[in-house]
Amino acid sequence: MLAGHGAAAALFHGLSDPTRLMILAHLRTGEHKVKELTEHLGLAQSTVSAHLSCLRDCGLVTSRAVGRASMFSLANSTQLLTLLDGANNYIASNAGDDLEAHNFTEVHDVKPELETARP
Repeated sequence: MLAGHGAAAALFHGLSDPTRLMILAHLRTGEHKVKELTEHLGLAQSTVSAHLSCLRDCGLVTSRAVGRASMFSLANSTQLLTLLDGANNYIASNAGDDLEAHNFTEVHDVKPELETARP
């Protein structure tokens, strides 16, 4: 029954975190090094690296070595951007402000300091 759903689960896991969505949005502008993403997003290097690792494992980003650094970019960018745009359209037409108004921290007892470190 679960056969064939692993890839979809990995994809949606990669998209399930606001920090990862911010990283993907930033990568829309082109390749970035981890250091550049930390500076642009104001996040710790370890946090960005953990999220990039998750995104790479989920097949959403690719990396290439440049000296001692890695350059990250969107994988299958056209399809990924179509998916993200479709998700935004879905939210706008079906969920409205309900998702933005939902307090996930309070209702689901999520500790904010743990949220950003989670890959």
